[in-house]
Amino acid sequence: MLLTIDEVNDLLDKIADELPEELFDGLNGGVCLLEEECRSDVPGTEDMYVMGHYCRDMLGNYINLYYGSFAALYRHAPPRKWERELRKTLLHELTHHMEGRANMRDLEVRDEQDVERYLAERAENTYTVPVRRRRRSREKQE
Repeated sequence: MLLTIDEVNDLLDKIADELPEELFDGLNGGVCLLEEECRSDVPGTEDMYVMGHYCRDMLGNYINLYYGSFAALYRHAPPRKWERELRKTLLHELTHHMEGRANMRDLEVRDEQDVERYLAERAENTYTVPVRRRRRSREKQE
């Protein structure tokens, strides 16, 4: 079910309200839900959607999430899937924020390694998108 940008913004507010305020310390630009979609700018990964960015620049520290990217990937997903993915993305970007405050780059390095793995597996035609299978009820298995 395609959620509107207003519905997604409400979900995002709900998620943010559930998190400790300390995670947002120093995030002077807040969390912005932008209407557009975003694609990777890393050569060879232009087919990948970017769900969010942690930004540190002249404007300060802020997180951009991309409604268009969520809409492209979760257009037919139920609202609970949207909420789960929004939460995961927000926590990911907040981790970048917290690591930036501590002068750490662990998550950034892991993100780079994930892109390298994707490119290597894609070149070998071995990349597979992880699929979460639903458990069958006992009635169906018997």
